[in-house]
Amino acid sequence: MSLPPEKASELKQLIHQQLSKMDVHGRIREILAETIREELAPDQQQLSTEDLIKALRRRGIIDDVMKELNFVTDNVDQELPSSPKQPVCFTDRQSTLLKKTNIDPTRRYLYLQVLGGKAFLEHLQEPEPLPGQVCSTFTLCLHFRNQRFRSKPVPCACEPDFHDGFLLEVHRESLGDGTRMADSTTMLSISDPIHMVLIKTDIFGETTLVASYFLEWRSVLGSENGVTNLTVELMGVGTESKVAVGILNIKLEMYPALNQTLSQEVVNTQLALERQKTAEKERLFLVYAKQWWREYLQIRPSHSSRLVKIFAQDENGINRPVCSYVKPLRAGRLLDTPRQAARFVNVLGYERAPVIGGGGKQEQWCTLLAFLCRNKGDCEDHANLLCSLLLGYGLEAFVCVGTKAKGVPHAWVMTCGTDGTITFWESLTGHRYIHKSTNPDEPPVAEQPKPLYPYRTVGCVFNHQMFLGNCQPSDSVEVCVFDLNDESKWKPMSEEAIKSDLGLTTVWEDQLSYLLSPALASYEFERTTSISAGNEEFQDAIRRAVPDGHTFKGFPIHFVYRNARRAFATCLRSPFCEEIICCRGDQVRLAVRVRVFTYPESACAVWIMFACECAS
Repeated sequence: MSLPPEKASELKQLIHQQLSKMDVHGRIREILAETIREELAPDQQQLSTEDLIKALRRRGIIDDVMKELNFVTDNVDQELPSSPKQPVCFTDRQSTLLKKTNIDPTRRYLYLQVLGGKAFLEHLQEPEPLPGQVCSTFTLCLHFRNQRFRSKPVPCACEPDFHDGFLLEVHRESLGDGTRMADSTTMLSISDPIHMVLIKTDIFGETTLVASYFLEWRSVLGSENGVTNLTVELMGVGTESKVAVGILNIKLEMYPALNQTLSQEVVNTQLALERQKTAEKERLFLVYAKQWWREYLQIRPSHSSRLVKIFAQDENGINRPVCSYVKPLRAGRLLDTPRQAARFVNVLGYERAPVIGGGGKQEQWCTLLAFLCRNKGDCEDHANLLCSLLLGYGLEAFVCVGTKAKGVPHAWVMTCGTDGTITFWESLTGHRYIHKSTNPDEPPVAEQPKPLYPYRTVGCVFNHQMFLGNCQPSDSVEVCVFDLNDESKWKPMSEEAIKSDLGLTTVWEDQLSYLLSPALASYEFERTTSISAGNEEFQDAIRRAVPDGHTFKGFPIHFVYRNARRAFATCLRSPFCEEIICCRGDQVRLAVRVRVFTYPESACAVWIMFACECAS
């Protein structure tokens, strides 16, 4: 393959710069002088080029140069005429070293490589982008347990040039096993798949969900040398969930290498048993849901017209229980308070699921990863995410399914306070509304104010553990009583049936520390504005987190420096802090949370809170 003159000149210049950097000319002169002294016979007048090359190769000069220069070429014979041909490019050795990373030798890792794609036929006629031209791109997003990754954007093409590697830590979540390296048997019991989401970004920055795929990675445990290659066929989403959109070539490799690999028969048997168990759980839940629905209709036949949503289709067209779309989600230090979480969900874009042709609205509830990667979704996606975040803050949160004005289906979030206060959270705007029900049978003492919230009817509420159908005479939000423990007003599903179907087993041991975040943010906000706001949610979460017969003690303190040793010594001088830290007993839980607020010129405000929960 010939290069254009300007490319050849640029390549020569790069090679010359690298040779000068290595001082290759000086080293050749030294070897030439040494060779003349040692090897040239008295009757010989000159060295041949071949003799000089042999001397350079013998002393390793040529090998050193070839190691420093790395040429990357594409196999032109294997490319389709429509795919963009990559020119020969030069890569400095130092830039290659930046791709390496240190790994903890005591942990087990799964190295997932994406080695290109093919058969993305929708982009068969995609024109080759010119240098510097903005073009549509593909981005691959991955999620495994609590780890998320994103590939570099690559131009959309029939054979997109994906070449990325992702180092996934395969860890054990049970207490005390965090630092132990997982062996083959342990990893075989980890049933979490790798969720892969493909996003397309057009030239205007608009994102589109292309595919969502759950990769079963445990086949690598039975492969020779702990390495396996897979071909993943990606299917479309929504109405195109039965249509293939493309193929990805995946390579899986275990680090460090497995001391003992399992037989492929053992791996396949385990996967088959899990599929069988999952299918049985789904069947039993479906039988139970049908029975629950029959009982619900027997209460009042008009219930059939209410929006009681038990199942919903995800982006892959699979019917899933609505409770599986919600789970307690903690944002770490990214979001300080529940109200900040509501603002975050509010700024994510709103877009209905695309539908081909006319007709009604296309139903599509996205998984959390697909929603976050696309950065936009329908009202149900916003409500599920906000409910998950509020649950993470320790609030009793539910997704409400009902209607707005003109009977338009809608979903929003509701929280129940320990004092009985019902608060509606509109996930699309971030607004909060206090709900006070009115009794239609009582004569009004005074004219009732019109509700500020836009909701008209509510058919059901749910979260990750509960599902309740509204069985009150009227489903109007204005007259509904949200006493969820009253089975004459709300018909519950069995929590055991829901948990059995979802397989919920995870418990966060450090949840109490996380609940302290809103208080620290509220303290700094009060110092800045002299206004106290947002502390109600913190107090409600603490009341809910502390069991009956237990006492909660908290000690907040403020510093203007970041010296941890000095701050801790100051805290210990307080008898309140010492009482918390030195608390002893059979049922004692300690918690600490630190929040640093930065200001110009390296100034900062540091808030620390120590807390404990103990039996009274």
